Amino acid sequence: MSAVPTHETARAAAPEPFSPALRRAIAVIMIGASLSFLDSTIVNVALDTVAADLAVPLTDVQWTVTAYLLAFGAVIPVTSWAAQRLGAARLYTVALLVFTLGSACCALSQNIGQLVASRAVQGLGGGAIVPVGTIIWTRMADRAQMARVMSMVGIPIVLAPMIGPTIGGLLVDGAGWQSIFWINIPLGLIGALLAQRLLPRGGGSDAGPLDVPGLLLAAGGLVGLTYGLADIGTRAGATPRSIGVLVGAAVFLTVFVVRSLRVPHPLLDMRLYANRLFSAAALTMFSLGVALFGGMILLPLYFQIVRGEDVVSTGLLLIPSGVGALAANRLAAPLTDKLGGGTTALLGGVVAAVCTIPFVFLTADTPYPLLATAMAARGAGIGLSLTPVMTSAYRTLPPEKIRDATPQLNVLQRVGGSIGTAVLTIVLSHRLAGRTRPSGRAEAFGTTFAWVIAAAVMAIVPTVLLFVTERAQRASSTSSKEHS
Repeated sequence: MSAVPTHETARAAAPEPFSPALRRAIAVIMIGASLSFLDSTIVNVALDTVAADLAVPLTDVQWTVTAYLLAFGAVIPVTSWAAQRLGAARLYTVALLVFTLGSACCALSQNIGQLVASRAVQGLGGGAIVPVGTIIWTRMADRAQMARVMSMVGIPIVLAPMIGPTIGGLLVDGAGWQSIFWINIPLGLIGALLAQRLLPRGGGSDAGPLDVPGLLLAAGGLVGLTYGLADIGTRAGATPRSIGVLVGAAVFLTVFVVRSLRVPHPLLDMRLYANRLFSAAALTMFSLGVALFGGMILLPLYFQIVRGEDVVSTGLLLIPSGVGALAANRLAAPLTDKLGGGTTALLGGVVAAVCTIPFVFLTADTPYPLLATAMAARGAGIGLSLTPVMTSAYRTLPPEKIRDATPQLNVLQRVGGSIGTAVLTIVLSHRLAGRTRPSGRAEAFGTTFAWVIAAAVMAIVPTVLLFVTERAQRASSTSSKEHS
């Protein structure tokens, strides 16, 4: 395996400008990535409207969210094999067209069954877009450019949970719930056309036989894990069904990992975790998903439940979080090149944890300027954390291994966010029980934010591991050069 470049080396060399081909690829793939991540959150604000329009209970409409997430999780494991077999650019175009077709079917749905099925189709396309797009980006960028490329990847990841509800609320209020799907169609078709014209047209290659047993185990495990966590979040507590599904999912995934280490052509290469730096980065990615993305659900609920704001107003009030995250995301790439991924991620994690403290003291009338300042600072911590972790993970791997690493990192981040969301939903529901006054409800949110701080502190631990591992590898690389 090639040596990991030191941050001193990266600092000494002037940053290489992106090639025209890489710039075109970034522009094209950002379209699909934004659509995929936005559709994970934008539908949430339309659930009540859909339930009323289709005359079905809200519990049935929740399946439109669950179906998307289940299909999303099921397709990710096969993206590595399919990208090699069909060609990454071709698969990206197909995924975007499937997503667009699913969006059209959603908009045309006349009953809840059609809508749920259409959301599953949409999820199959959306689940493949981001990992395949990342494969294309990372193949075209060299190691010195990796941090800047990953900062572009981080934009839709960070912003989607923050701006999705706002966009969804504006569309639902102005043009009905179907509009949140109609808007995807022109954007998806434009993205597919640009992908066909601008992405590198490398053909497929011999990917070996598809590991069907591995696919069934991985997809079954991820679907079960997603469903179990979603069920816990929806019911605000564990049930025998959700526990049984989660146990079954754990068995599937355990068998998948053990089997993948023994067969010659596994669906995903689990041997990547023998690389200590990649393992540290992967663990950090999962932990950040638990602490950061799980915590994102609380503030929108606070504004609606405690302060009585509507969806659109809530989205506008959350803008400082997005501004802080976007500003820090722009700083993350140069800081990663200068300080190293572990140091930058550790800094971001500490900022996110410290800036969550003010939310523990929420009241029903906490001044908004104070909230806005804390939201911007916490958003900066989030934006400063993700890019360095992804950069460290990809920099340590040979280019041919990136296609195996990409779906695994996507899964870890998604699962971490789902776990964080499920746990915080349970805590919040228990704290809100029996509280009807705004002051009591605000106190419930403050207590729940204490759990967010605990999760954020726990997420700092793997960033320390990443920091220490990077330092050890840099020292080893320097020592090898001195003795050569």
